[in-house]
Amino acid sequence: MDIAKKFKETASSVLPVMAIVLILGVTASPLGFDLLLRFFVGGILLIVGLTIFLIGLDIGILPLGEQCGSELTKKRNLPLLLGASFVIGFLVTAAEPDIQVLADQVRSVFPLVNKRLFIIMIATGVGLFIMLGLLRTVLHLSLKIILVVSYAIIFVLAFLGQQSFVGIGFDSGGATTGPMTVPFIMALGVGVSVVRARSENGKDDSQSDSFGLTGMASVGPVMAVLLYGLLLSHHADAASEMSTAVSESAQGLRAFAAVFPHLAKEAALSLLPVALLFVFFQITLLKMPPQQVKRMAIGLVYSYIGLVIFLVGVNGGFMTAGRRLGELLGERAFQNGGWWAVLLIGTGLLIGAVVVCAEPAVWVLTEQVEAISGGTIKRRVLLVFLSAGAAIAISLAMVRAIKSFNLMYILVPGYALALVLMIFCPKLFTGIAFDSGGVASGPISSTFVLSFTLGASQAAGGSADAFGVIALVAMTPLIAIQILGIVFNHKKKRTAIQSETSSVPEEAQ
Repeated sequence: MDIAKKFKETASSVLPVMAIVLILGVTASPLGFDLLLRFFVGGILLIVGLTIFLIGLDIGILPLGEQCGSELTKKRNLPLLLGASFVIGFLVTAAEPDIQVLADQVRSVFPLVNKRLFIIMIATGVGLFIMLGLLRTVLHLSLKIILVVSYAIIFVLAFLGQQSFVGIGFDSGGATTGPMTVPFIMALGVGVSVVRARSENGKDDSQSDSFGLTGMASVGPVMAVLLYGLLLSHHADAASEMSTAVSESAQGLRAFAAVFPHLAKEAALSLLPVALLFVFFQITLLKMPPQQVKRMAIGLVYSYIGLVIFLVGVNGGFMTAGRRLGELLGERAFQNGGWWAVLLIGTGLLIGAVVVCAEPAVWVLTEQVEAISGGTIKRRVLLVFLSAGAAIAISLAMVRAIKSFNLMYILVPGYALALVLMIFCPKLFTGIAFDSGGVASGPISSTFVLSFTLGASQAAGGSADAFGVIALVAMTPLIAIQILGIVFNHKKKRTAIQSETSSVPEEAQ
């Protein structure tokens, strides 16, 4: 395990955002020494916690996911595979740190939302769509048809439900596919597709089917949260100024000690079901040797320690400073307009570009696409497309925070374009595109970006308008990567035609 590499990857995604905040916090929007200190310490704790969490994930949880997928498929029992995949998806999602953070953010604006029920709804949506995704892999069902039908249902629910809950619903889809869920889902999908490929006379035609499971897993939470919003339709507009952050009552570094006991308990409750699942599968299915069991147990302990440190850093100062910075810039932009509005929107552009370029999972994705395309689609080009998309998404969220317009004005044409592009895009790139939507919206989007947008929106008098920023970040890769897929397909056909025509004179001679 390369600890230094993990630390470098995590630090590269957090430090650029910290630099932006520290510069603005001492110049255009002074945050004060106390809050800047808490932000700095919170950022360091976030980096350390996420590093330890990801190490634990690699040691203990990812091997569990891959072996479970492989062993369940070998059983050739479809009901068993689907039932187990639902349980696995549900429990892993409930332990996702990004979901814990999102639930607290939603509670700070809508106190009537029950955090436990909110997380259960999201986890149920993930479990159901992982089940559907693995069924697609086993039965060779069309990813494009499933996505079209699913998003048609989602937009019907969005138009029927409370508009203030639409952003929360789409945000939950982006936040779900975080550092815990994405690797586990990918490992589970790899285990299933590899065994299925071997069983088909050794012919591995499952390359396209191995993509798309993460994208499908992010559809379920959107649908589930929109249904939950319908249940709360009579109360959803009752936004509150009450803050749920424990750290607000404590000053200085004491804020971290204040949130620690509660968050340590929350982390334990989140990971306990995963640990019980590990024990159950070890007894009934995996039967791994003691040395491997010990390694996975150590991985779970690392994941717990990292999750606690991550959540303490986020809640102790990182999100608080982000929200306050958003409030200061949003208030001045709303009242004075002019260059303050430009500064707010420009900050959104800069954060969007930095967040995507620095996201470790995005670098993995770009390497994958460059390898699959045989170098035709360069990594640098893909990063430019993704970075520009995220920058536009967050700047649009800043404009919406000030002007308070309906999120559907962006989501409907955006997703409509993404679905139309599926007609022309190769199957492989459609799967990669919908997977990348979750990859682009990582821990920084769920923590700092959402907090910053909440602050800006609250200053303009509409806290609920902040929700939807993660959804916008998750939507842009669906368009960008499918366009690149169409370009790749066009270049491939043109190269084939040129090679055919160049061989004609030789044959004539």
